Amino acid sequence: MPLQPFHAMIIPMKTHLATPSRWLPLLTAASIFGAALLRTLLVFREADDLTLSLSVLGIWLMLLVSEAAISRKWPHQKYGGYFSIYLVIQTSLICMLLVILDRSDFLAILFAILSMQVMYRFRPKIGRLCVGLFAPLIALSLTPSYPVSEANALALIYTGLNIFVAFYSRATQRALAVRTQNQKMAAELETNNRQLQAYSQQLEQLATARERLHLARELHDSVTQTIFSMNLSTQSALVLLERDPGRVAGQLDHLNQLAQSALSEMHVLITELRPKQVAEGGLAAALRQHLFSRPLTEGLSVSLEVEGDQPLMPAEEQGLFRIAQEAVNNVVKHSGASQATIRLHQTEPFWIEVEDNGQGFDLKTAQTDNRPGGQVGLSGMHERAVEIGWELCVITSPGTGTRIQVKKSAGEKQT
Repeated sequence: MPLQPFHAMIIPMKTHLATPSRWLPLLTAASIFGAALLRTLLVFREADDLTLSLSVLGIWLMLLVSEAAISRKWPHQKYGGYFSIYLVIQTSLICMLLVILDRSDFLAILFAILSMQVMYRFRPKIGRLCVGLFAPLIALSLTPSYPVSEANALALIYTGLNIFVAFYSRATQRALAVRTQNQKMAAELETNNRQLQAYSQQLEQLATARERLHLARELHDSVTQTIFSMNLSTQSALVLLERDPGRVAGQLDHLNQLAQSALSEMHVLITELRPKQVAEGGLAAALRQHLFSRPLTEGLSVSLEVEGDQPLMPAEEQGLFRIAQEAVNNVVKHSGASQATIRLHQTEPFWIEVEDNGQGFDLKTAQTDNRPGGQVGLSGMHERAVEIGWELCVITSPGTGTRIQVKKSAGEKQT
């Protein structure tokens, strides 16, 4: 975890990041220095001692306050830059007061501020080493004024305080770093959520556009062509009405057949726009209903075989229904088959297939044909399979019929 300088921790950040914990190092340092200053005013009655102690404390405070600004201009170098010099000067000033002035052991509390700073400035190992070195410095500085045993005892007391404050500072630093990281992650997550929402909207728009394109192709390939034929038959009937009225009845019969065909095609297209039918009775029931209502070409029969009754996810049932629907449409319009079978395997392993005995086609040619309707719906079926996490396989060749199988991907589990 990257370390932050002491001044970076005590300067409040932007309002939305500012918390009471960011002020704790500053309040702690101010409290420690205030206690040392107040004790100085109470203990030293002689003018010389008071003047010396206040002067040194004033210098010590100015160095403390200016350290942040100078460190920015004198960045961290191999040996610590300005902060290393600052640390030596501040330590020397404290030791000088402890040596010169009697009953000045309380000034050793200022080492707690330095302990906080070294833990912010240096890596933990170096910071702990500096805190450890403060102990003998305190003991040696108090030896001229106190017996050795008492000097060591006082050194242990202040060292304990230094250790506590140092590790408290380290914990605070870690907590603030974690908070900052969490806020950064939260901001990134919010950004990702917005992007995901925009992507979802794009997918919905693409799906809508795809359905519209599919409907437009179906209208062009079926209803539009039928209506065009009806127009030609009407014109022919008008011509025959003048030249050969006896043949008009045949044209009208043909016109009626075309109208019935257009009506059937429109019924199929309208049925495709009703996704709720799958959810009402399940996939098997929806397929039966579709085969019952779907007009078939003369000589073609389509059967349904169902094995198992384990339910699938609604999105899976809807996607499989659309795939089967498109496959049946291809059988009716393009295959020239006399028999087709829908097999639904609604148990492990899950799969569905549509097989016919028609003329088949060249799969490579169909996959590379970019003309509208040239891929006889293969691209749309593949996209629907991918959307629900299934795999689509097409087995066909000219003259051998076609088998379209969709199976649940190996990595997908039924819930």
